[in-house]
Order: sequence, then C-alpha cells, then structure tokens
Amino acid sequence: MPVFKAPFNGYSVKFSPFYESRLAVATAQNFGILGNGRIHVLELAPGAPGVTESVAYDTADAVYDVCWSESHDSVLVAAIGDGSVKIYDTALPAPSNPVRSFQEHAREVHSVDYNPTRRDSFLTASWDDTVKLWAFDRPASIRTFKEHAYCVYQAVWNPKHGDVFASASGDCTLRIWDVREPGSTMIIPAHDFEILSCDWNKYDDCILATSSVDKTIKVWDVRSYRVPLAVLNGHGYAVRKVKFSPHRRSLIASCSYDMTVCLWDYMVEDALVGLMASTGWDELVYVWQQGMDPRAS
Repeated sequence: MPVFKAPFNGYSVKFSPFYESRLAVATAQNFGILGNGRIHVLELAPGAPGVTESVAYDTADAVYDVCWSESHDSVLVAAIGDGSVKIYDTALPAPSNPVRSFQEHAREVHSVDYNPTRRDSFLTASWDDTVKLWAFDRPASIRTFKEHAYCVYQAVWNPKHGDVFASASGDCTLRIWDVREPGSTMIIPAHDFEILSCDWNKYDDCILATSSVDKTIKVWDVRSYRVPLAVLNGHGYAVRKVKFSPHRRSLIASCSYDMTVCLWDYMVEDALVGLMASTGWDELVYVWQQGMDPRAS
C-alpha cells in the first residue's frame, strides 16, 4: 500500500494528467491556521508499493490546493494562504521556483483549477469572496468574478465547455458562470449551510455534485435544478471535498471532517475498482485501490 508521510498536514492531492504515477500534494503547518506550507511531488514506484518524493517546495504560508497544468507536464499551480498564486516547473532546479507568483487576492486562496479543454487558463477561488481567471502568459488576472456574499471555497471548469465554470460558496449558493457573460448565468441555493466543494460529472456536462457543512452531498442537473437528483447522507461531519470519478459516470468520492473517505454510486450501479489518493491532517498521503483499507498494510 503506497503511503507517504509529510511533515505538515495534508490539504489537497492531485494526480498528474500526463503520468498516472505522479502526484502533487498541498500541505500546511498547524492545520493551515498558522505557519508554513510545502508542496510535494511524489512518484509511485512501478510494480512496487513505495512512494518516493521527487521534489518539494517550501512556502511562507499554508498551501491549500494544487493543480497540474493541462498543457505542460512539469508545471503546477498552487493556492497559498497569503493570497498569492504560485506557478512551479518541476523540470527546473528547485531554487528556480516558483517561476511566477501572482498577488491579487485579498485573503486566502482556497482552490485552483486548470482549464481541461482550452488548456491555457486557470481559476482561483478565495476567501475574499471572488473567483479570478488567469492565463499562464499574462502578468495579471484576466477577470475577477464577484457576486458571492461570502468565501468562495472552490471553482471548477466544466469538462466539455471551456468558457463555463461553477463556484461553491459559504453563502450557501452554487453559481454557474460563462466567462463570455457579464455575470453568473445560474444561481442554485443548493444547501442551507456553507457549500465547501463542487465538481462536474465528467460524462454529463449538465450534472454537478456539491458538498456542505450540513454533512450531505447533493447531485444536481442544471437543466432542472429545483430538486436535486440525489442526496447522499452518511458522513458524520461537514463534507470537505467531493469529486466525480473520471472512469464511471455515477461514481463520486468524498472526504469529510469525520476523517473518512467515502465512495458513492448515486445511480446505484456496480462500483469501480481503481486507484484513489487522499491526504489529511494526519500528515499522511494514501494511494489505494477501492475496496482496500489503506491502514491495513
């Protein structure tokens, strides 16, 4: 069972879109409340259970999220607690990084997402209530989206439409945006408590999932959003992150402050067997196959 022990508390882990054995991990000291951060780039050993660290980058503040570039296999973007957005190139020596640093958000940057279709831009969501659109080759953000009334915890691109994204906020709304339009195109009052995460279905670009402080996950169809398609109950505390599977249209993974990672099939189909990765405040990164207990090895 591949396991990696980080010196700080884990916040986010992402597989590379180019190499199935490569992961990036965002970590923060003291649970992200105060202190430094570190980004780890890990490699899974072929045919062996081990995990090796290929490089690590230290930051002066917490790292809350990380994502890989969809156009350059060595580039990743990090969301930092001091309000900055930093770009790293793992092909360059560690002292040459970060290669870019943007300082526009007024508060912590909580999520970052690279455009999977255009592959030339990325989004950041911040506790300053805004979402910003960036391009790798621009010296400043292209646009700021400001409608939410409270922290924006996540913004994610639609997997098929390169101009459309969704944002999840502590103001209890899920908003759909088109960068060609002056404002949001849809507002869904998805939960009665803060929405901490959202994600698009990779097979149906009209389906989204949200997770909330109310301990639930809800699945929505933007074509008819008055009532959710499904409400998934089972977590004992707030659901920190939700993610649709890239392999099965009805499979959802979630992680919660109840210290569990759960797999859901909202259409009640057979479960998928495949690799998953998680990181948590116990400073551990697990990579395992569904159906296995990562603590059993």
